[in-house]
Amino acid sequence: MSRSRDPKLKRCRYLGISPMTIGVDKQTNRKNAAGAHKKISEYAVQLKEKQKLKFIYGVQEKQFRKYFNMASAKKGRTGELLLQILESRLDNVIYRLGFAATRPQARQLVNHAHFEVNGKKVNIPSYLVSAGDVITIRENKKECGAIKQAIELTKTMAVPEWLERNVEKISGKVLRLSNREDIDFPIEEHLIVELYSK
Repeated sequence: MSRSRDPKLKRCRYLGISPMTIGVDKQTNRKNAAGAHKKISEYAVQLKEKQKLKFIYGVQEKQFRKYFNMASAKKGRTGELLLQILESRLDNVIYRLGFAATRPQARQLVNHAHFEVNGKKVNIPSYLVSAGDVITIRENKKECGAIKQAIELTKTMAVPEWLERNVEKISGKVLRLSNREDIDFPIEEHLIVELYSK
């Protein structure tokens, strides 16, 4: 799978988002955000919003389009359903539980089969969790230094209301699927819906 190799802080400045959104503890200078002094078209605004969401969750265009089509086929607000699908990715859930310091680290841990969902090994970062799912670390991975370090770094981080975390057991439960109020970064998802509707 192709992946953007752009420096993360530079990308954050361009997209106008805080590095904290992707788990990087650095501040950007928003005054110097790319294009801040230029008048940009409606299309460019919509495109940037889509790029922002793809960057935050680390997904490529083909998969992002698939998620958008899934959201469109469901009953409800397409933009909010798209966010719910992205939040339901296993790598994002691992990050939200604080078992990884960043989403890319969570993706790597899932790829290396560190976690189980409902007692079954899952090594697919894009696996979509459901309400009631229980995520646990595999028995032979409990001494993983990266996870222990991530837990120490994120111990003061608030866990979203839709998740339940047990730090001692390194496990979590999906109490419900996320809703719009659970998104903790600024995003105008309606612009993405407008972009794909053209």
